[in-house]
Amino acid sequence: MDKRIKWDQYFMMQAVLLASRSTCERLSVGAVIVRDKRIIAGGYNGSVAGDDHCIDVGCYLLDGHCVRTIHAEMNAILQCAKFGESTDNAEIYVTDFPCLQCTKMLLQAGIRKINYLRNYHNDEYAQRLIKLKDIALNKIELTQSDMDRIPFRAYLSD
Repeated sequence: MDKRIKWDQYFMMQAVLLASRSTCERLSVGAVIVRDKRIIAGGYNGSVAGDDHCIDVGCYLLDGHCVRTIHAEMNAILQCAKFGESTDNAEIYVTDFPCLQCTKMLLQAGIRKINYLRNYHNDEYAQRLIKLKDIALNKIELTQSDMDRIPFRAYLSD
């Protein structure tokens, strides 16, 4: 057995950790953008900085969608834009299969591989675009063995 966690599981666990910062009441999502085995950005779904958060005041729903929430993938891409980090030929690790709008954004941003943990309303057109653009799609599995490798107890206070 390897003593170190595999890269895919490592980066997905980072995305899961980011999801714990989500301020969305409906679904907590985290995303990590990686190039050359280095994290270049991360994001989670939540409100515009300084605006109300859904967990505090409820969702702002229009046509069944919360318009207050910025998706995790978008927040990660925007972080790259804000700090001048290229996303060309990078990959993303996201806790949930990207929606159609996020898929289109990721493809336009030059993301070459989408790694996801859970299926979530996988849009047929998004899947078609991924195939058209020859984007690698990888469903990651996290096991209890992966979780057991994290020495949480070593960092907890008494």
